[in-house]
Parts: sequence; structure tokens; C-alpha cells
Amino acid sequence: MSRRKKMSNMKEDVSLIIKVIGGAENVQSATHCVTRLRLILKDQNKVDVKSLDDIDSVKGNFLAGGQFQIVIGAGVEKVYNEFIAQTGVQEVSQQEAKEIVNEKKNPLQRLVRVLGDIFIPILPAIVAAGLLMGIVLGLVLVNPSLMSAYDYAADPSSAPYWSVFGLHVNQVGYQGQVIPVIVASWILAKLEQKLKQIVPDSVQMVLVSPVALLVTGFLTFIVIGPVTMAGANLITGGIPALFDISPVIAGAVYALISPPLVITGMHHLFLGVNLQMAGSLGYVTLWPIGETVTMAAGAATLTMYFILKLQKNRKLSNVSLTATISAWLGIIEPAIYGINLRFTYPFLAVMLGSACGSAFLAACDVRATSVGVGGIFSFLSVFPEMWGTYFIGEGIAFAATVILTLLFWKSGRFKSDEK
Repeated sequence: MSRRKKMSNMKEDVSLIIKVIGGAENVQSATHCVTRLRLILKDQNKVDVKSLDDIDSVKGNFLAGGQFQIVIGAGVEKVYNEFIAQTGVQEVSQQEAKEIVNEKKNPLQRLVRVLGDIFIPILPAIVAAGLLMGIVLGLVLVNPSLMSAYDYAADPSSAPYWSVFGLHVNQVGYQGQVIPVIVASWILAKLEQKLKQIVPDSVQMVLVSPVALLVTGFLTFIVIGPVTMAGANLITGGIPALFDISPVIAGAVYALISPPLVITGMHHLFLGVNLQMAGSLGYVTLWPIGETVTMAAGAATLTMYFILKLQKNRKLSNVSLTATISAWLGIIEPAIYGINLRFTYPFLAVMLGSACGSAFLAACDVRATSVGVGGIFSFLSVFPEMWGTYFIGEGIAFAATVILTLLFWKSGRFKSDEK
């Protein structure tokens, strides 16, 4: 988009903002911070909040401290200057805005405001203290003195261990995994709540957090980690075994479960399997077969780009286009979280579409020299004599995903997800 067109759109958005907040005559004064317009309005009831949220430049709004605040983002200063130019309202500093608001308050409200100003600066420290337990717990699971989860996946027998109450507990970290952290954090929170009910108030501050963290840490390494790791090993061991039975089914299943595995971080466990194949066989099969997922993820978001354009949803259509580029460069998280999971049916289309492409590649026994980059350049790691077959498999994944996304959308069963 040209600079002139961007400026034109920004001016139109500002005009709309002024209209939906009750017009320039409803604005007493205006200022801004790093991301927000901060307005003092004469009558808050005149604001059409729903229409305000529909404006492209507006990322949100809320009322705080007597100021109506409109979230704009990085371009707030340009929007503010245009707002002043169009309304001609009084420009004030943030401190002056606070004083204007305070003038409208009675003495009791002013006293409460003073007390709030005293304690607000220390709130970040209070919040940080509460978050530290979860952060320390997370750091324990990825402590560099522990054996890397990737190394463990390649050779589980080489893991060092602790002897705890007669149990052999592997000294293994959980890098790249989400499930152990989620489960451990949930147990930590529940345990802390229970301890607060049992421990006397006089010693809660000293005992509750350390005891909760210590117990959860033990449970993580003794129960939570091994159980989730065992589940992951069943997947990583079961998929290669399935290839011996039926490559077509194995390829389809592997691609089908790959998108959910990316969400949990468990897809990293297959890295050890691929590296082991590269070292012992001189080639890898799982990696090129599973790479249809990146093509399918981009195909789904590209399809959603046109669907959202048709629905005149400019914000999400732009997200779709950006996510498509990212996916085809090998990073599918923006596509998964930004669009595909949000609407549900593109995510299902990715799973099924990539399964079709991967079934074909597995049937043709496509191989790569090693684990390579993802996305449209993934063919560079595939043996050159197999490039033609690889492109066909990627094409199948692309076409199947596009068709399935359109069919799911046309069916109307997922329309409730389109927000």
C-alpha cells in the first residue's frame, strides 16, 4: 500500500473515531501515551463502542481513571495529530489530563486516587513475585545441567539419573515441550491453594511457596515428566513401526497428527529419530514425508485470505497473507494460532490435506539427505532424483487442503467460528 493511501485511510479512520465517540463537541481534551489516545469526554454514554471496535486502526478501548482510552498501537502519534487537526480540541499533557479528571471528583474520590498513585508503582513487583514461582518451575525443567530432551530422544540409555527413595529418576530436561509444563504448573497452583488452607497465616509467606515448588519439582521429575515422555515415546516409536506395516497408512497418520504435535511441542521428539536415521542409514524418511504440513498450513491460510476478503474482514485477511508467507518459509505457528485454529475448519483441512500428500510420499519412499529447512525450500534436502515425486506430493497436499477448506466453509457448519 502506498504512503499516500495509508495516510488517506488513517484520516478516514480518525473521522470515523470522532463520529462514533459523539463528535468533536463531546471531547473536552485529548492526550496520548505510547499506544493509546486518552480522551476526556463530556458524556461517555454517547460513545458507540461496537462501531468503534469495527474501525481498522482501533485495537481496543476502555475507560480508566476518568479517561476514555482508545488503543491504536505504534502509529498513535500520527492518529493523535490528525485527531487534533480534525477536532481542534484542547491538547493537554498526561499530568494535566489527570488534574482535569481530579477536578470532577469529590474529596473522598481524590483521597482514594492519591492512595492509588502511591501503591500502583509497586504492583508490577507484586505481580512479578507471584509469577516467579511458575518461572522458577519452568527453569527447573530446562536447567542446562540436565540432559537435553533431544539427546535423550536419540539415546535414552545414556541418561544420568538420581536415586530418590530407591527410585531411579532420569536427569532429563523438557526443552521444546508444553504438556509437562502445563501439568506441572496446574499442580503447583492447586498445591499452593491447599497449603494456604492448612498452613497457619503467620508462616504462610515463609512456607507455602517453597514447599509447593519443592513438592511440584519432585513430582515433575518422578511422575509428570516420565509419564508425558512415555506418551511421547509411544508416538515416536509407534509411527516408525507403522511404516514397516503400511507406509501409506503410516505417512497419512504421521501427517494427520503433526499439526496437533506442533501445538504441544512434541514434534521435536521426532528430530532424534530423523538424526538417528541420518547417522545409521545415510538418509531420512520421516522428515520429508512430514514436510507436507508446512505446505498445507500455508495453503489453508491462503484460502482463508480470499474467504476473509470476500467477507470484507480486512484485519484477518492481512493476518492470513502474512501467515501464508511465514508458513511457506517453514514457520507454521503464525498460521496455526493466527488463523487455522481460530476458525477450526482450516486446521482440520491442514490435517487431512497433509495426510493425503504424505501418504503419497510414503508410498513412493521419498528420502532426504538430512533434516533441512521447512517450507518451499525443503526440496533442497531431498535427493535430486526424487524432486519430481516430492513436488507431486506437495501439490497433492496443497490442492487437497484448498479444496477441503472451501468445502468446510461452504458447508456452513463452522460459521459460528467466523468472528
